Amino acid sequence: MGREPHVLVIPYPAQGHVMPLMKLSMKIAEHGVKVTFVNTHFIEAKIIASMPEKADWSHLSLVSIPDGLELEDDRKDGTKTRESILRVMPGHLKNLIEKINQSSDCEQIRCVVADTSVGWALEVAKKMGIPGTAVTPAGPANVALSLHIPKLIEDGVIDSNGTPLSDELISLSKETPGWKVNEFTWSCPNDSKVHKLIFEYASATVQTLRNSNWVLCNSFYELDSSACDLVPKMLTIGPLLASNHSGHLAGNFWPEDSACLSWLDKQAKDSVIYVSFGSIAKLSQQQFDELAVALESIDQPFLWVVRKDLVKLSIPEFPERFTERVGDRGKVVEWAPQEKVLAHSSVACFLSHCGWNSTMEGLSMGIPFLCWPYFADQFHNRSYICDTWKNGLELIPDINGIITRHEIETKVKTLLTDDAVKANALKLKEMARKSLAQAIQQSFH
Repeated sequence: MGREPHVLVIPYPAQGHVMPLMKLSMKIAEHGVKVTFVNTHFIEAKIIASMPEKADWSHLSLVSIPDGLELEDDRKDGTKTRESILRVMPGHLKNLIEKINQSSDCEQIRCVVADTSVGWALEVAKKMGIPGTAVTPAGPANVALSLHIPKLIEDGVIDSNGTPLSDELISLSKETPGWKVNEFTWSCPNDSKVHKLIFEYASATVQTLRNSNWVLCNSFYELDSSACDLVPKMLTIGPLLASNHSGHLAGNFWPEDSACLSWLDKQAKDSVIYVSFGSIAKLSQQQFDELAVALESIDQPFLWVVRKDLVKLSIPEFPERFTERVGDRGKVVEWAPQEKVLAHSSVACFLSHCGWNSTMEGLSMGIPFLCWPYFADQFHNRSYICDTWKNGLELIPDINGIITRHEIETKVKTLLTDDAVKANALKLKEMARKSLAQAIQQSFH
């Protein structure tokens, strides 16, 4: 009778999904709830290999189940991965829950908290008589769009495959930014397989929410109340920040290079351009070169996150003698402790792919954005940043689809002298702080 309640949390196996659900899990655990966090074997191995020595897992029980793929299989093949997950993981999850519930070592699972992209986990929970709650790692407008897919098909805006049938801007409410037809979450005009895959995930949201008591979102109501109101049963629980938790939170797929924080300590206040495209975006070598030349040309220090797979089809190659010419003014790392970087007083702006996690982290730290979206919801997040919240500027590609060195240099210089954008960024930071304070206060009542 005196045992702590027990929750099982399961994310989609990708960096941008695992991290927010892990932050949520820490929040839940701090209220005396036991949390079992379920990764795939492959993802758990990446996390453990990247884990810092100080990582504190005392709040969470990490377990893993197979995704049905072999170690050498290409998990970047989304279609193959999805088919394997749907075939294999529901059975393994059911077996795991049964094993936990039959054990005398801990309380039975009382609730399953699942990423909206693994809605099948909520179906497993429902069949076992366990309440379920969905979590979206994207913003509320993204969920609202997914829920409107049947209506968009019925109205002849898109066909049954999600392909646009008209050129009109799609608005779900007066206050929510509209979607251009080539900027739906699933829009991938140059890759029909990825388009189909993301559309299938988005379409499944309707059924996922039917199996869920709530849909939790890493946002706060004041930030986007109109979009929140479009989603039944939505609870905003953001901003989800690791810095709000006691102890060290791990969960990265790459080891963080904390040496960049010492480098930031040596830079002037509000001087550093922070550049990071998240865990998935890829650039051509030509585009990589343009960005490198721009950062070299701008007379500002920069911290640039360059993953080994940032450039398509090869490892990134810097322009000849780039590192030598830039010297101590530039710092290049493979992965950064992003929240700590964005909270650092020397950071002036964030050149970002506009993924929702990065958007919430930058917004919460009051950092102005330079927006360089790559795919999915990132284009709509850019619309919020540039047009609605006005806490950033857009980088515009030329006729060949390249964001030129001139465009980057011009926008950086404009942003660093734009007092209105800086003021808006600080207003949003204060809004986020108040929301967080209210959430903490409510949790103690």
